[in-house]
Amino acid sequence: MLEHSPTPKKYLIETMGGGVAFLDYNNDGLLDVFFVNGGKVTSNMPLPLSFDRNNPKYWNRLYRQNKDGSFTDVSEAAGLSKAGDGNYGMGVAVGDYDNDGYPDIYVTSYGKNILYHNNGNGTFTDVTAKAGVEAGGWSESAGWVDYDNDGYLDLFVTRYMEWDPAHNKDCGGYFHTYCPPAEYPMTTNILYHNNGDGTFTDVSKTSGIAAKKSRSLGVAFNDYDNDGYADIMVANDAMQEFLFHNNKDGTFTEVALDAGVGFTDNGSPVSGMGVDFRDYDNDGLADVVITDLARQVYALFHNDGNGMFSYRSMETGLGVLTAGSSGWGMRLEDFDNDGWKDLFVVQSHVMDNVEQVTPSIHYLQPPLLAFNRQGRFEAGNPGTTRPVASRGAAFGDINNDGWIDVMATAFDERPLLFRNRGGSAHWLTLALRGTKSNRDGYGARVRVNGQSQYANASGSYLSSSDKRVHFGLGNAKTADVEIIWPSGIHQAMKGVQADQILEVREPEKP
Repeated sequence: MLEHSPTPKKYLIETMGGGVAFLDYNNDGLLDVFFVNGGKVTSNMPLPLSFDRNNPKYWNRLYRQNKDGSFTDVSEAAGLSKAGDGNYGMGVAVGDYDNDGYPDIYVTSYGKNILYHNNGNGTFTDVTAKAGVEAGGWSESAGWVDYDNDGYLDLFVTRYMEWDPAHNKDCGGYFHTYCPPAEYPMTTNILYHNNGDGTFTDVSKTSGIAAKKSRSLGVAFNDYDNDGYADIMVANDAMQEFLFHNNKDGTFTEVALDAGVGFTDNGSPVSGMGVDFRDYDNDGLADVVITDLARQVYALFHNDGNGMFSYRSMETGLGVLTAGSSGWGMRLEDFDNDGWKDLFVVQSHVMDNVEQVTPSIHYLQPPLLAFNRQGRFEAGNPGTTRPVASRGAAFGDINNDGWIDVMATAFDERPLLFRNRGGSAHWLTLALRGTKSNRDGYGARVRVNGQSQYANASGSYLSSSDKRVHFGLGNAKTADVEIIWPSGIHQAMKGVQADQILEVREPEKP
């Protein structure tokens, strides 16, 4: 159960966690699940801050999937249960940073972030101090990305604002509410470069990432101009969004305003929370979707090529579907395997008493499933109409049946598993194994039967999804596959049989 400890003080951290990850931590071919929990908050929080996470209800949790589809809590045995009393948990990022074949876990927090190294024997070791990736402040989402294509995963961390309980503000007049983000100072995001020896260097300043202050929540990666280098899309709250273009020399230039993804078409900012950076219309170019608060509509930016985007929320039908919604974790995935990426969003307003202030807006909301009908979105059945206060969402094929499932977190609720009932359409899932490139194959550009995917587990909100690359094939029983690895190596396979999970190893030579 996601514990967030709401208090009459309306501390903003109470309403922002927590994330969830799909990962196969023991390499048995079955997806396991990791949940990030909050911490105990009291109305009077003396310094130094301690959120008292000794009580098991505040532990982070790792659940191992068994062969029969059930799950076993292995948090304590794996060394992942206690995250430190000074931390209030937020998000999670999964990646094999040392290329040893086992996924490692990075947990973000208000307080100190933690890097857990996977020992390969079912246990993890806290290597934060050695690695140098503690961060500090209020971290939100994080993601692993090999931004310089050197074969090692680097780490990007979003941070929300400069805040502490002593400077908390109570807004809303008669009805006490959480204050809007503009009431607090902005801060900078962090980029850590992987040195290849188990340590990282903070390159936030030298890379240009720290040149821009913001109130950042979500992060996603893709190569939007197809130049072979990963670019970074950051969802910012109630201000301009950020698009960091990779200059291919270890530096980035923030280009969102010039590229057309900084604001909506009328120049308005959105309360960016979740983000995905993925090709929704099968034209081979990475588009952007950002979830936000009710009355703003979710922002969809179409990649027009030549480094430019256009705002398409209304033309695609997404505006009508989301005008009254507040979204968090989300992802573009082909849930019906028809060859077009659909959109699934978990939802809830940020204010738990929003109905008292604005009766037409609801705090608890059901999830959204929007099917993609050749570039236009239509409402689907997400499996429930029950409203909850959801936050994180991870996406993956939890039972290896070829149909993408969803795991979500919700305040004061048990985790929500949305199991895809499937259908008759065909599919293909690729498990990438880098050799010259990073072991996870993050950053590989994959094309299958006219569709494109970018290998990465990041995006959504505070969460990490199945690293395997999934394609719906519709009626096609075979697939032509093309992979451009981060190393630059091209790989092509013709007539691949559908309806299988295929491990693809990066060739030594093109």
